[in-house]
Amino acid sequence: MKEETRHSTSEASPDQLAGTERVTIDEAGRLVVPARFRRALDIRGRQQLVVGLEGDTIRLRTPGAALARLQAIARQKRQGSGSVVDEFILERRAEAARE
Repeated sequence: MKEETRHSTSEASPDQLAGTERVTIDEAGRLVVPARFRRALDIRGRQQLVVGLEGDTIRLRTPGAALARLQAIARQKRQGSGSVVDEFILERRAEAARE
């Protein structure tokens, strides 16, 4: 009788402890996002993701997370520079005066 090898679910690989997992990309360039990552981000079925290249890293974000990141970047850039609406109105008034 062949002896079965069982792995304890409490034994995690170093990759899993670091919050990463190894995946394989098939010939068509597809990969499967591990279930624990999909659950953590509430990704279900055929959902679109935003893919970005950051240095040597491919980053996947949900559209909501990508939007939140862009909004945070915009807030940092605009910090202390006044109201976007007021700036827009001033630009339009200046444009109208030139016409």
